[in-house]
Amino acid sequence: MTCDSLSIAEARRLALASQGFDKARPKGRASQINIGNVIRRLGLLQLDFVNVLVPAHYLVIFSRLGNYRRETFNELIYGSRGFTEHWAHEASIVPVEAWPLLKYRRDEFKPWPNSPIMRLRNNKKYLDEVIDLIRTKGAVTSADLEPVPGPKRKPGDWHRSVPRWALEYHFGFGRLAIADRLPNFQRKYDLPERLIDRQHLEKGLSRVRGQRELLMLAAKAFGIATLPDLADYYRIPVPQARPRLLELQEQGRLMPVRVEGWRDTAYVPADVRIPRPRPARALLSPFDPLVWFRPRAERLFDFRYRIEIYVPAAKRKWGYYVLPFLLGDRIVARVDLKADRAKGCLLVQAAHAEDGIDVSQTAHALAEELRNLADWLELPTIKVGRRGTLARRLGTELR
Repeated sequence: MTCDSLSIAEARRLALASQGFDKARPKGRASQINIGNVIRRLGLLQLDFVNVLVPAHYLVIFSRLGNYRRETFNELIYGSRGFTEHWAHEASIVPVEAWPLLKYRRDEFKPWPNSPIMRLRNNKKYLDEVIDLIRTKGAVTSADLEPVPGPKRKPGDWHRSVPRWALEYHFGFGRLAIADRLPNFQRKYDLPERLIDRQHLEKGLSRVRGQRELLMLAAKAFGIATLPDLADYYRIPVPQARPRLLELQEQGRLMPVRVEGWRDTAYVPADVRIPRPRPARALLSPFDPLVWFRPRAERLFDFRYRIEIYVPAAKRKWGYYVLPFLLGDRIVARVDLKADRAKGCLLVQAAHAEDGIDVSQTAHALAEELRNLADWLELPTIKVGRRGTLARRLGTELR
């Protein structure tokens, strides 16, 4: 790529292609290979277990691949030795190749100072006993450890048991890794040498080199991004990211470009090519990398997005669990969804059209995507409520 400026349409195409929206979904159910390719392309997958619809990380994969078995996903992540959980963006799944890049994060991990484990008397002895137990007996959940009376809780303390705090303490420092997730999403912890191959486990990069490679992964995953965008991807402070970005430019791995309407300089991988337009269509998780950094979503798609889970019901503008709907190279609608598993129903509690879109085309495409989603979630019916400018037309399409 030799141009030094891009239109917003070109920037969108580049972003969508880099995020995995440049290919048709596989026919039938997606395989472990398909799923693994998506995660490696994104660099990480943020974990979130809010189950109003489906845990968000499952939806990120569905948005790109369509139908797949969640059991296939779990077998890949916890059975293939190709992926591991780590603090990356937030709690995330990362390819095991990222373990050496994140060494500095483990080395510099700072436990929450008010956690019960930090205030537990003689905590070092207890923490050592936890590791010794796992070394002897194998992987455990927090429920497998003997209850321990902790310090008196203070207002604002998280309601975790002392054993759970101990396991999370060791996980943060890389002394434990995640062997599995139980059906209730509870973590199972084991020694990392039992889960991660030596070639990754014994290799470690300095903070400077690790951050530089993480920023490069973020640049490839985003396709086009500003310094704050890139820094946010792996939660690198902007003052630390800035010199690493300059180094990547000096090495010829990143190039600065101007984007129409953007105030800040953007950066693209040096070998990037602007793709042709592709007919993307997807419902996006609130924690999808395409929209998780809200300033970038607004700058790239003219789409202001805030999740309202923690907003009192009377003050919500859009709804409780609202998903953006991507069509072509625009976000054209947002829908408040809920899975009523007891009644086998996908509830569309609100459907809002964005300004200036083709309502008929959007309603038709959204109806098709909702049918696909309901089929994947094994919900036989879809019910559309009355809230939102798109609700009536969407209801007609689904009938």
